[in-house]
Amino acid sequence: MEDIQHQQMGYDRAATMFAPDGHILQVEYAEKTIRLGSASIGIVCKDSVVIVADRRQKDVLLVEESANRINEIDEHIVVVFAGITSDARVLIEKARVLAQQHRVTFDSAPNTESIVRDIADVKQQFTQYGGARPFGVSMMFAGINGKPVLYTTDITGNYLMYKANAIGENDEKLRNVLREKYRDGLTSDEGIKLALEIFKEVQGDDFNIERFDAGILSEVEGKARIVKKSGNELA
Repeated sequence: MEDIQHQQMGYDRAATMFAPDGHILQVEYAEKTIRLGSASIGIVCKDSVVIVADRRQKDVLLVEESANRINEIDEHIVVVFAGITSDARVLIEKARVLAQQHRVTFDSAPNTESIVRDIADVKQQFTQYGGARPFGVSMMFAGINGKPVLYTTDITGNYLMYKANAIGENDEKLRNVLREKYRDGLTSDEGIKLALEIFKEVQGDDFNIERFDAGILSEVEGKARIVKKSGNELA
């Protein structure tokens, strides 16, 4: 009833308008869009950080590589997203440009947090200025800058560092299981196995290991490795 009253009074017509209870309804609608997107889990391990992403699409007519959810920003930074793919593409391209600008200007690898912060700043702007809607996408960045790190940005432009996190469909259920089963000191193989076990527990009969890709950033290698294998090999 309260949501209906808000809509009738026009508080959801612009991302720049606060409802009387302090909410920005366009931002809340965008957050619902994220929960319709493909799910991903990121886990910081002992000497690496891993991301396991559900491509979800399984179509004999589809070239599966074109549905990749894990994208390289720099050789030591990858990102996965949930939400509107076209929105994510724009932000991913911007992150890549920022990374290359840093290398050209400073002749060094960009810090993961600096890239995340710049992208979060862009997302924040689209909740404050008129004439545009918020980006309907949540992004999880994994990187190596001396140590493995994992960041997540939300619709509002906030970002936080995590030991492990999940975005997309059933994100809260995935996080609840992560809280129970995550432990420090996992190897990358153990991290991938844990993520797949959590997906299997939450998805139930819908689970299909063939739909998953994994990105691994090793502290030793210092760069990203995106695993695209058959389900048995990934497991």
